[in-house]
Amino acid sequence: MKEKSKPTEREESLCPCKSQKSYGECCMPIHYLKKKPETAEQLMRARYSAYFFRRIDFLVDTTHPETREPGLRESIMDTMNQVSWSFLKVLSTSGGGKDDKTGKVEFVADYYVNGEVFEHHERSRFKRFKGNWKYLDGKQ
Repeated sequence: MKEKSKPTEREESLCPCKSQKSYGECCMPIHYLKKKPETAEQLMRARYSAYFFRRIDFLVDTTHPETREPGLRESIMDTMNQVSWSFLKVLSTSGGGKDDKTGKVEFVADYYVNGEVFEHHERSRFKRFKGNWKYLDGKQ
């Protein structure tokens, strides 16, 4: 029988996506490809947490190929070097369920730049690609 390893402090801490679950049971399995997001909202929360933990590959890979621009990786890195995310609130969802092909998630995320607080309000669109949820685009 394989011995289970002791969870790390990061795994046991609350997930940055504000789900009230631990990171180890919420976004971490999605980040490490042990679980696929079942809904557009789960992917949106995992993407927020990916910004928090600087998981650039995850953010690039979960962007829909239709809207994945050249230079996306560099753009994400620039954002990560300037912004510290601090709070997420999901306002609404439309579609994006287990059996849907598209979905929308409206959210507000607070962040800091040089110690000053800002708010990012977005209506994100998600679309499945080869059965998996992907971020299509967002309107502020």
